[in-house]
Amino acid sequence: MTATTGSRPAPQPAPRPATNGRARPDRRFSWTDPVVYFIALALIGMMLAPVVYVIVGGFRTNSQITVDPSGWPSPWNPGNYLNVLGGTVFWREVTNSTITALATTAGVVTLGLMTSFIIARYQFRGRGAMYSLFAAGLMFPLTVAITPLYVLVKSIGLMNTLPGVILPQIAFGLPTTIIILVPFLRAIPDEIQEAAAIDGCSRLAFFWRMVVPLSVPGVITTGILAFISSWNGYLLPLFILNRESTFTLPLGVQAFASQYSVDTAKVLAFTSLSMIPALVFFSIFQRRIVGGLTGAVKG
Repeated sequence: MTATTGSRPAPQPAPRPATNGRARPDRRFSWTDPVVYFIALALIGMMLAPVVYVIVGGFRTNSQITVDPSGWPSPWNPGNYLNVLGGTVFWREVTNSTITALATTAGVVTLGLMTSFIIARYQFRGRGAMYSLFAAGLMFPLTVAITPLYVLVKSIGLMNTLPGVILPQIAFGLPTTIIILVPFLRAIPDEIQEAAAIDGCSRLAFFWRMVVPLSVPGVITTGILAFISSWNGYLLPLFILNRESTFTLPLGVQAFASQYSVDTAKVLAFTSLSMIPALVFFSIFQRRIVGGLTGAVKG
């Protein structure tokens, strides 16, 4: 008995809707669209306009600002900047801000890297809870803790001192640092650590010789973020520092504006000089920040 098998007809494609002989235009989003560039330029202009106004306003006189608040200097008057740079107040506050930012950055990077190494490379009970605790620190703003911090700093005798600002800044900078660095350290292959152990490398030597060099992008990113956050910090120094000799730049700008409230041009000059270091620092290292965050996401 023979069975006959017939081949099934191939499925026909669904009919396309009629287009009256004209191809449909491609409506996909394109980064080369002039509208995209116009929107981007408009946003950039909105963000840069206040900064340009403050910097240019420092070259004007009070009478020029009164007559035409949005005009250009005519003539340009660099005397406001020279008076600020020639005084001791600005440089003292720059020194205090630099010391505070560098010490905060060193503490955040050192403690954050060591803690991230333990969380990422070792198995122990409570590791997940520790990581979740640091992650929860991102949802705990400084504003909520400012009153307990004030009481704590005052009780240990660190009021009106830079360490009274540095230590809390280190504590509040650790969550972000650990969240960024843990993926970097987890991405290090276990074979490297096993080969180092076979060669007689201790855990501490493996940390300094292998972990630190491999995590340089993440370390640079977290260091830059900690530095800029400390440099621009205002709320914590406002509560801790009450003597002018310990003021950082954000406090110095507020005090200077109150003292020279009538001299608007000089206040604008002082404000612009206070912004320039952070702007230059961020402009130089912005690629490092993007690269480090990209590596953290991939890890």
